[in-house]
Amino acid sequence: MKKLIILFIVFGLLPRLSNAQDISLKGKQLFGDMNARHIGPALMSGRINDLERHPTNARILYAGSAGGGVWKSSDGGAMFNPIFDDHVQSIGVVTLDPTNPDEVIWVGTGETWTRNSVTIGDGLYKTTDGGANWKKMGFENSERIASIVINPKNSNEVYVGVLGALWSDSQERGIYKTSDGGQTWNKILYVGPSTGAGDILMDPNNPNVLYASMWQFRRSGWGFQSGGENSALYKSVDAGKTWDKIQNNIPTGDLGRIGIALAPSDSNILYAVIETGEKSTNGLWKSNDAGENWEHLNSDFGLTVRPFYFSRITVDPKNPDIIVKGGLSGSISRDGGKTFKALGNMHSDIHDIIFDINNSDIIYSGTDGGVYRSWDGGSTFEIVENMPLSQFYHISVDDAEPYNVYGGLQDNGSWYGPSSSPGGVNARDWNSVGYGDGFRVLKHPTKNIIYSEMQGAENVWRYDVDKNRTKTIQPLPEKGDPDLRFNWNAPMAVSSHLPDRFYMGSQFVHRSDDMGDSWEIISPDLTTNDKTKQDQSKSGGLSVDNSGAENHTTIFTIAESPLDKDILWVGTDDGNVQVSTNGGASWDNVTPNLTDIPKNTWVYHIEASSHGKGIAYAVFEGHTTGDMKPYTLKTSDFGKTWKSIISDDINAKAFVRNIQEDYVNEDLLFLGTEFGLYVTIDGGKNWSHFTNNMPLVAIHFIDLQKKTNDIVMGTHGRGVIIIDDISPLRELNQEVLSEKLHFFKTKPFEMTEESGFSGSFGSETEFVGNSKSSAARIVYYLKKRHTFGKMSMEVQDMKGNKITSLDPGKSKGINVVNWNFNTSNPKMAKAKTLSFGGFTSPRVPAGEYKIVLTKGKDKFETVIETTYDKKSITTLGERKEQEALTATLFDMVEDLAYMVYEINENQAKAAAIIENNQKGEKVAGKFNIALEELRKTLVITTGDNYVASADPELREEMGALYSNVATTYDGVSGAYRLNYELISEEFETAKKQYETILKKEGEKFYTYLEKNEIEKPVIKSKDEFLKKD
Repeated sequence: MKKLIILFIVFGLLPRLSNAQDISLKGKQLFGDMNARHIGPALMSGRINDLERHPTNARILYAGSAGGGVWKSSDGGAMFNPIFDDHVQSIGVVTLDPTNPDEVIWVGTGETWTRNSVTIGDGLYKTTDGGANWKKMGFENSERIASIVINPKNSNEVYVGVLGALWSDSQERGIYKTSDGGQTWNKILYVGPSTGAGDILMDPNNPNVLYASMWQFRRSGWGFQSGGENSALYKSVDAGKTWDKIQNNIPTGDLGRIGIALAPSDSNILYAVIETGEKSTNGLWKSNDAGENWEHLNSDFGLTVRPFYFSRITVDPKNPDIIVKGGLSGSISRDGGKTFKALGNMHSDIHDIIFDINNSDIIYSGTDGGVYRSWDGGSTFEIVENMPLSQFYHISVDDAEPYNVYGGLQDNGSWYGPSSSPGGVNARDWNSVGYGDGFRVLKHPTKNIIYSEMQGAENVWRYDVDKNRTKTIQPLPEKGDPDLRFNWNAPMAVSSHLPDRFYMGSQFVHRSDDMGDSWEIISPDLTTNDKTKQDQSKSGGLSVDNSGAENHTTIFTIAESPLDKDILWVGTDDGNVQVSTNGGASWDNVTPNLTDIPKNTWVYHIEASSHGKGIAYAVFEGHTTGDMKPYTLKTSDFGKTWKSIISDDINAKAFVRNIQEDYVNEDLLFLGTEFGLYVTIDGGKNWSHFTNNMPLVAIHFIDLQKKTNDIVMGTHGRGVIIIDDISPLRELNQEVLSEKLHFFKTKPFEMTEESGFSGSFGSETEFVGNSKSSAARIVYYLKKRHTFGKMSMEVQDMKGNKITSLDPGKSKGINVVNWNFNTSNPKMAKAKTLSFGGFTSPRVPAGEYKIVLTKGKDKFETVIETTYDKKSITTLGERKEQEALTATLFDMVEDLAYMVYEINENQAKAAAIIENNQKGEKVAGKFNIALEELRKTLVITTGDNYVASADPELREEMGALYSNVATTYDGVSGAYRLNYELISEEFETAKKQYETILKKEGEKFYTYLEKNEIEKPVIKSKDEFLKKD
């Protein structure tokens, strides 16, 4: 009996022991060399939240973007580079330490222009090495930091203005101070849980004098409230120990957002733009006595429009009467604020403006479309072209080669462009297909037609690319219909079963079977139809702001099953999940079946599975109620039951916006969150954060290109980001993870034949996205990082002959090695100048090749296959002729190299005899002269590779022909054949001449060496000479 009990215990523990031994790799240990690539675009850049200039070096400035991190320019704004990619990308403020601006930089995260589409931050950061490394300094729950001020006389004294949570109450608001460089913080001004700190100013002449603006505000999914009794201006004269509300001759009571600025050249002069909601008091106020008294100057529309979005004022550092105000187009005054005129043409929505420290005619502007520069005081502006900060709401892909990416941008319209392009993806590669705020852009499955939309389905377009014709096709109410409620980001979907079928969602599902020419409603109102959330007429608070962005109780996502045209899933912004299994004839509200999802939580995306009709994934996003938790559920029974697939691996505040299922492996899933990409290979039990060249940017949509297996991400701040060929992740399982080394399966690699002109003139300062490599990808998994001993990789033919060597990856996890299908370069004859033919390595024929990886004493092999380009216009016979002639010329080039090597060695010996042996001078001289005359016909002996280049000799002619034949994708031309005959004859003549010299002058020279017992030249064999490392 005792033995039975022991056996029962042992066998009962086996599953647990087995699970305990499972290998679970995370992050870089799993992904290894798999890297993301960025393709922009940058000509439609993104929202800039803050600009910061260096206090003494006019060439250095920084841009804090709303969703794309911190960027630095060292050349006056011509080019910018990111310096904050390992951290949250939503930036509120960037501040340089005035005593050490080259090294000490503070960054407050969380954008502060509080529209409906803002992203969030996660605290305060500091670098002491110019941005190479960053340390978090607290405020993890701040959500939005609007201002940082540093005492110029004491770098340890720092003030931080926390605007705080947008969607909920928060205690972490107000103004904080540190006196020890950020080690500890004290809250020195707090008004209430719904009132945050906006601007903080410090008197440059007296760091004890501080000014601050406090703002009471709240946003919901269906409205916005700016203003209240707690909004006010404050002043402290004792370094923040006490604060007094500024009330003399200035508006009081219910106030909204207040922007303040101090004149650097006269700290008694203050400007404030105050939101009051009243024409007589709204707008610009000025104080000439450090805030004691105020005068109302201006309430122009450009100064008062959308104060929650535009409140920044900037004063010229040298002239207190020149002030600039952000706005729809931006305004500038040169008379102390009495009158304003619009700034020059640039992207609308200007959020920050700074002046050059030395020349006030140079102005930098941060807009919804990136950074602009002016050289003439703001009359004209030019865009900075290398900041890919575009903010996508949605993306999709097609099946073209290379495939195109389609998407809609925040305030920058709708676009499509190639995933790869010769020379890289340039600005000119992108094509406009919509205006306004762009959202969903979808390609017709079989026709060259594109659907796009602008905000609130105000316009929905069907664009015929071939005919360059556009038609407006949005659903419109018919007689007897209620008003249609379209979300700001209205859902669209195309059918994968019936190509002309097109869906849109308001509170109803609209279906068209003729590409939008006519519509039918196929559902009842699928939302909660909560009337209290449908009146946006008063949204905005003191300044009404009814743009449509807060339209609520709407359908937000529509998904048709890829397995059945009659299965439709719908998610709404007020928390409903509905499913139809009969093409919309009836609907089942499965919302009550959801597990652990707070009521009315936004259904941001539903993914209908490729692996089962009843399988779907639903993403829920609660940030509009202050709930930042990640929520994603899976159902396998049409929504009757659900289970969460979120684990503790995911950041607790990384709320989810999208999920993409792999169409081959059901357990492989990609999760787009507010803080970047997460990947699971086990159906959600474990998640890994993908950070390889992937910033922690908000991902709004993910698509999977099925032909290439590329993951394509539409980010809200860094444009389109692609991970090429994720198929290796499909194979990962416990068996693979336990292997010492595992080669992943590959499809045959097509050797593409492209030889056009890409050109880069005029794009020196533009962002150019990396194209996908066309090389063969050799992908393998290493259980442990290789650190000691030799590790090498060879490409061999199927007989084991070496073709070329490759540099193997040695990282733990997945390694990717590219082979461009080429063998080694030929060895060229030594000469005075370079021969560029020597840089050409021939391409291998189509066929099978062995990849042999040697790791210490172990060898691992796999076989890959290469194929010719299926679009090639060259016949197989022509290709074989080209390959044969390439091989012949390759050998000829190396034969010449060996001949010249022998000549050089003989000449070196002859020269030594001439210099050191008087008796042999004559015979050595004749030999040397004969060889030199021949060498001059074989290789160039003068020149400098540039302006002093000499006429080509045999080596150059032979190398040029070899290079041309080896790199052509066409058959061998008649001109090449004739040129080959000529060069062959010349080479044969040269070889005969060399033989004659050796028999005549050479024989006499060698006889002299033998008689005088002088060592002959040591000449390597041809095999030794040609041997490559």
